[in-house]
Amino acid sequence: MPRYRIVHDHFDGLPTVALEDTHSGARAMLCTTGATLLSWQQATADGTLDLIDGYASAAELHSQAGVRSGIMAPFSNRVADARYRFDGALHDLQPGVPDAERLIYHGFLRSLELPIAEAWADDEAASVEFACTAIRPGAFAGYPFALDLRILFSLSDQGIALELEAHNVGDVAAPYSCGWHPYFRLGDEGIEHLKLHLPARHGIATDAELIPLVDGTAYQPLHALPALDFRLPWAIGHTVIDGCVADPIADAHGIVLTRLRDPLNRRALEVWQHGGLVHLFTGDTLARDGRRAVAIEPVSAMTDAFNRPDCAAAIRLPPGGSHRFRCGARFAQG
Repeated sequence: MPRYRIVHDHFDGLPTVALEDTHSGARAMLCTTGATLLSWQQATADGTLDLIDGYASAAELHSQAGVRSGIMAPFSNRVADARYRFDGALHDLQPGVPDAERLIYHGFLRSLELPIAEAWADDEAASVEFACTAIRPGAFAGYPFALDLRILFSLSDQGIALELEAHNVGDVAAPYSCGWHPYFRLGDEGIEHLKLHLPARHGIATDAELIPLVDGTAYQPLHALPALDFRLPWAIGHTVIDGCVADPIADAHGIVLTRLRDPLNRRALEVWQHGGLVHLFTGDTLARDGRRAVAIEPVSAMTDAFNRPDCAAAIRLPPGGSHRFRCGARFAQG
């Protein structure tokens, strides 16, 4: 019998697929709505620990409250005023919505029902691949482009891994960015005592609406943005964080690591990604269980990238072109 296995189940009436390690007891459960990671359990000396603060019910998932573990595509975080200009054309993501009520963020993928294209398991890992062909001209206001997306989740002894690949199947270039919005926890004690470590060169300065400042003024040295400065491991404390760290420093293998550690029980997480930026959020505005987990969000581009000339090349996906973004997390204790 292989070490890993696939189990099909349900969560509050919604179809799920679980990736299981029969040796260690590790288990990752995903819902077909948005390919959303609902839980990631690891065995510890004190019992089973769920490292993800996921949705509590199907109703909460459908409401997208908190965007828990949401996969963000074809854009991540906010688009200012829900409008952007691309190749000379102005696009409105919320037509008819009054200016005072315009707010859009985190793309469309997270709420779509995604079929399972394939699932497999062996002695090395368990993996599931979801497919999305729903992003087409006319399907979503303000986004008249055609994308196919592939979402691959894996569980192995290295933790969990996510690969998100987009392919432009249309005849014109498309704007595209992506990311992942998981909330991580290391126990039931909250986040104030957890130590966060993210070596980087800059933070992104924003206005009151969390939109990055114009031009190069968005990029600030981290000492000027102390709420985002975790170049050395510091306890989160009571700091309210909802911002982006730019130019993270990669290791010798080109991988960016954000470390979260609980010094009380010596549990630790490493969130890894290939390139991009890291958005941090302490969950203060969540309707449920605020500041019980911290969102460490790997993203391919900064907030409002669709409206920024300095991001134009990074978000441009030509006809026939593909974009791949990889990230994940691993757990350690001791």
